[in-house]
Amino acid sequence: MVDPSPQVSNKSSSLTLNEKAGEAAPKASDMSEKHGASSPPTRRPSIERIPSQQSETDANVFPDPENVIEADLERGGVKPQEQGAPPGFNPADFPDGGREAWLVVFGCFCGLFCSFGLVNCIGVFQEYYLRGPLAGYSQSTVSWITSLQTWAMVFFGLVFGRVFDMYGPRWLLIAGTATYVFGLMMTSLCREYYQFVLAQGIVAAIGCSAVFNACMNSIVSWFFRKRAAAFGIMASGSSLGGVILPILMTHTIPRVGFPWTMRIVAFIFLALLSVTCLTVKSRLPPRRRPLVVSEYLQAFTEPAYVMTIAGCFFFFWGMFLPFTYIILQAQKQGMDANLTTYLLPIINAVSIFGRILPGIAADKLGRYNTMIAITLLSSIVTLALWIPGKSNVAIIIYAIIFGFSSGGFISLGPALIAQISDIRMIGIRTGTAFAVQSFGALTGSPLGGAIVAAQGTGSYLGLQLFCGFTMLTSVVIFSSARMYLAGPNPLKKV
Repeated sequence: MVDPSPQVSNKSSSLTLNEKAGEAAPKASDMSEKHGASSPPTRRPSIERIPSQQSETDANVFPDPENVIEADLERGGVKPQEQGAPPGFNPADFPDGGREAWLVVFGCFCGLFCSFGLVNCIGVFQEYYLRGPLAGYSQSTVSWITSLQTWAMVFFGLVFGRVFDMYGPRWLLIAGTATYVFGLMMTSLCREYYQFVLAQGIVAAIGCSAVFNACMNSIVSWFFRKRAAAFGIMASGSSLGGVILPILMTHTIPRVGFPWTMRIVAFIFLALLSVTCLTVKSRLPPRRRPLVVSEYLQAFTEPAYVMTIAGCFFFFWGMFLPFTYIILQAQKQGMDANLTTYLLPIINAVSIFGRILPGIAADKLGRYNTMIAITLLSSIVTLALWIPGKSNVAIIIYAIIFGFSSGGFISLGPALIAQISDIRMIGIRTGTAFAVQSFGALTGSPLGGAIVAAQGTGSYLGLQLFCGFTMLTSVVIFSSARMYLAGPNPLKKV
């Protein structure tokens, strides 16, 4: 057994992986003999060991097993070699299934239904505010409410990612649920523009962010080979929310009014997030350590990481434009108002399959390969169908195809970050990536509204071009990241 003294732990934490493997080999061999195993552990390639920041925490009592870094880096899409059953404490043993793991997925599914599911309804809020309490404001001004909501939900991953790494998901979920429900209740009382900004765009969004980030980071520790598929199933909860919530809100607002509609939504979220609080947990223990700013900056020295989050930023920049403006654009084009009500549910219904099927394909074909394919599909269908399509059928077909492809992006984005990151830093790495992407979500819809206003004729052509070309830019960047990781061979799994 390993001596858990601070001196041994500190020494172990400063070794490279190969050095650690050399020291650990005799002990692993002794243990193997004890259990009757005949084959020695496999030696793996050199990957620099990330030193522990604080040796006296519970998570550092035992030196990390030799495969903990490598098992989650999967650099270049290459998975680690198989091992025999490792003895003792081994946080690299991903279950990839089982009752506990799938309960976590179910809890995260409920969490994404409530968090990202409501973000998928931004078109409903935009349409209601413009014809209701904020009719005197421009499209661009009103869109800042929902854009701020999306930005805060994603940006505060920079904070909540570190909170997750240090304390785990439990208190993050409890505090996030309380804040989120409170913010929605306050939104039901709003009458003025600044009130909607504060309640929906800030308070509810911060609580939503805590829930969203706790779910996204928890699932990583339970799945390795099936990680993209697990992310897809979890993310499909937001698509289901995007199907049910717009229909619910559209039918209840005329009957009971906007205030009671928001209260009904808040009570539904309270029930579902209670399930999330009871089922979601991280398999790995939290690691409390002092704040080190370099931990946030270190990732930006890695070209693959920088290119990956840049690709996500550009796709985010354009992705929310159809969600925000497709209802208004379809009405401008002459589609019946009763039919436009179902455009967002159509996008989100198809997105359920878009979040699951590309995730399953990504685990078999490569996550970067699949991401390139679905982002390319999104940009092509926007430029080649949404722009020239003038009929109701063309708009509906666009909603179907875009719903599928954009759903794949949502499920694969976190999987790409996890693929090139150390699992013990997953909260910080994912949170930093989300913080960068959030500015695309923050500015995309207001820029789209400003473009429509600048054209003066009410045409949405400039907005559609901006949407298509920003997503096409993300394709180029993801392709560059893939080439950096694995070279130009298009058949290689990355």
